[in-house]
Amino acid sequence: MPLVLGIETSCDETGAGLVRDGVLLGEGLASSADEHARFGGVVPEVAARAHVSAVTPMVRAAVEAAGVSLSDVDAVAVTAGPGLSPALHVGVAAAKAYAAALDVPLYGVHHLAGHAAVDVLEHGPLPDRCVCLIVSGGHTSLLALGDLARDPVEHLGDTVDDAAGEAFDKVARLLGLPYPGGPSVSRAALDGDPAAIAFPRPMTGPRDAAFGFSFSGLKTAVARHVEAAQDAGRAVPVPDVAASFQMAVVDVLVRKALRACAERGADTLLMVGGVAANRVLRTEMERACAGAGITLRVPAPRLCTDNGAMIAALGDLLVRDGAEPAGLAGTAVPTVPLTGATIAFPPAVGEAAEFPLPVVPHTAAGSIIAP
Repeated sequence: MPLVLGIETSCDETGAGLVRDGVLLGEGLASSADEHARFGGVVPEVAARAHVSAVTPMVRAAVEAAGVSLSDVDAVAVTAGPGLSPALHVGVAAAKAYAAALDVPLYGVHHLAGHAAVDVLEHGPLPDRCVCLIVSGGHTSLLALGDLARDPVEHLGDTVDDAAGEAFDKVARLLGLPYPGGPSVSRAALDGDPAAIAFPRPMTGPRDAAFGFSFSGLKTAVARHVEAAQDAGRAVPVPDVAASFQMAVVDVLVRKALRACAERGADTLLMVGGVAANRVLRTEMERACAGAGITLRVPAPRLCTDNGAMIAALGDLLVRDGAEPAGLAGTAVPTVPLTGATIAFPPAVGEAAEFPLPVVPHTAAGSIIAP
């Protein structure tokens, strides 16, 4: 079976993975989160420089962990979008270099489809039809999925403003908690009462979109609560605020996901993305699905955040399905809707139809294609 190398650089994680026939053989993952902490969020240019330094060592780490040679790779898959433009371009350039040097096909894939595909590595092939909840820093969506490699993705509903992960980051800043906000809020919530503060459950009214999401108003409600305490000279009850906010987010996600399964007649719910690593969300979703007779599939927490394994997993599905590769022409697509697993590279400005070997700078770690 073909060996697929996956490369992920959409945000602040540099990931590489090697997958063959649905089995993860090796991976490497580096994060530049610490470099962004003082800014309170990811700085695209800082992330891109970190990717340039880390992409070659992470590929080497994946190759070494798999016990194979780089020359054994049969195809390369890379996140072509969506994501931070400077970060994406590093990964796409690296993937082109590997594909050209190894003379193997290149697949440009959608980042969110990769999140869905990663569960295959743990729980085997997805069912013919299922509902998928993607919940991350930049995306909160309910999808109807068929065959990831060949079927179009149907959007049941998406966030109209702040995604769940983005709301966690903003609430963390309001509470004076460190970046990244998701883990910080979750840790603070451990000592709090989730019923202490009656924060709103946005987009759950009878006239709201059944599967739409909005967390901006919830974030604003937290801000008003914090301001009221400060104006009154009271200490902000950080654990209670964190726990109550977290439960409001979880409650909305659980309600809408189960409603989607019921209305679609789906007996399997796939939950993926960085926020899917949240312990309370996993616990509450498990309880609700068990009560409704729905099979819940959630990857291990380490596979929920951005990583190269998920891109290799999706590439593996595409290669085995005989999907058409993208070729070496074109560039990354920072903003692109999820309609299917692959992304057609648009031509770069001034780029010929036949793309020459890409110019990828050497780093302190050595050449991009060094064995």
